[in-house]
Amino acid sequence: MSEDADDKERRIVEARRKLMERWEQRMRDTPALSDARPQGSGPPNRHGMPKLPVGQTVTKKWPVLDLGRKPIVPKDKWQLKIDGAVEQPLTLDWAAFMALPQTTDTSDFHCVTSWSKMDMTWVGVRFADLMALVHPTPAAVHVMCHGYDGYTTNVALEEALKPDVLLAHTVDGHELPIEHGGPVRMITPQLYAWKGSKWISRIELLTREKLGFWEMNGYSSTAHPWRDDRYSRLRGL
Repeated sequence: MSEDADDKERRIVEARRKLMERWEQRMRDTPALSDARPQGSGPPNRHGMPKLPVGQTVTKKWPVLDLGRKPIVPKDKWQLKIDGAVEQPLTLDWAAFMALPQTTDTSDFHCVTSWSKMDMTWVGVRFADLMALVHPTPAAVHVMCHGYDGYTTNVALEEALKPDVLLAHTVDGHELPIEHGGPVRMITPQLYAWKGSKWISRIELLTREKLGFWEMNGYSSTAHPWRDDRYSRLRGL
């Protein structure tokens, strides 16, 4: 790694540290880290929750679920735009994305349709590292993720900043397949998987909560697996 690259990584790490300090308590207070009565079964996962959330069945397969559109986005055409309530809006191409610090992490994948695929090993860029580049404004509280297929989904910023939330390009040693969101998708291991946009193209920081595609069609805005939090409570958003 060149000296310039070393300097860039140090700057990202330092900015991420400051960002995480600012949001640490809110992240600790989220249900997947603080719920005293989580619903599920099996030994505790690394966050202290039951390995299998309530209502889920373990599968070895990886079912494909989408809106019926599978955009083919060549790497030389792929871009990720990060804008909204940030101090330094940014657009990354593939080379710039891959030049960022890469994280390998193993986590579970919980689909709202009642299946869970366990111990998937992902490689990608931490969402928090992307936020360290753009510096969310003090007013930023939510994220809207946009996919190349037109999909949208909202995530609270304290959930998105968790260290296991990645923009992943590799899974279990292979490039992320197109049908599962390649070249890059977001993963949200502590929420139901629909919160991680496939074919991600844009991350929009918001100063208030807005609903994404499934959230406007009856699904929960919060999506906590260990609370069986699948459907909207009609909160008038």
